[in-house]
Amino acid sequence: MDAVTLSTLLAAAAMAGWVDAVVGGGGLLLLPALLVAAPGLPVATALGTNKLAAIFGTSTAAATYARRTKVDWRVAGPAAGLAVLSAGVGAALAGAVPASAYRPVVLVVLVAVAVFVLVRPRMGVVAVPARRTLVRVGVVVAVAGVGIALYDGLIGPGTGTFLVLAFTALVGADFVHGSAMAKVVNAGTNLGALVVFGVTGHVWWLLGAGMAVCNIAGAVLGARMALRRGSGFVRVVLLVVVVALVVKLGHDEWVAR
Repeated sequence: MDAVTLSTLLAAAAMAGWVDAVVGGGGLLLLPALLVAAPGLPVATALGTNKLAAIFGTSTAAATYARRTKVDWRVAGPAAGLAVLSAGVGAALAGAVPASAYRPVVLVVLVAVAVFVLVRPRMGVVAVPARRTLVRVGVVVAVAGVGIALYDGLIGPGTGTFLVLAFTALVGADFVHGSAMAKVVNAGTNLGALVVFGVTGHVWWLLGAGMAVCNIAGAVLGARMALRRGSGFVRVVLLVVVVALVVKLGHDEWVAR
């Protein structure tokens, strides 16, 4: 791999770490960068290498949030535990489920998410503690720790975004605290998927280690920026990432065929 290509991948890893730390969706940058840089690279290997870089970034972001704000561990803890197992199952199925099977569904969900965030401008800007009932906590733990984690193991991009939205919409967290819980769960999904990809030989270890260093740097910067600028800033980044995901998946579905 030449120096220019390597530098591009390292820069993409740093930017992905920043995006993941703020609102999730860093895989939108890093996965395409890997696939373009290494034509013929199996998708599973690209996913596994991305997980190696991402687990360091998400773990660093989770630690940064935990030091500077309150993380609701009764929600994030059980969801993260389930996420390790669910993402592992998703990673094991990654080679067997074609992207065409789930891409249209994800597109519809993302468009609905964008509309939902736009028509409810106050959602996530201010916390609504009254929503954090026992039933809602159980629902969000299942949604985040099983449904979203399974998706992350299968393909990944947008996982952090879905997690943030789950925590804000279902249990009334503001975007900053929703991002904090999302990072904890996302670290779990990355761990579960990485173990499976590693065991099956689908990790480019040396490249992934280099990208991990850059991902950590981006994650620290992103988490600190989100904490400093607040929920309004996270909401704007969220909308940008969702629109970018829609464009990317729409291109893959209708243009790149």
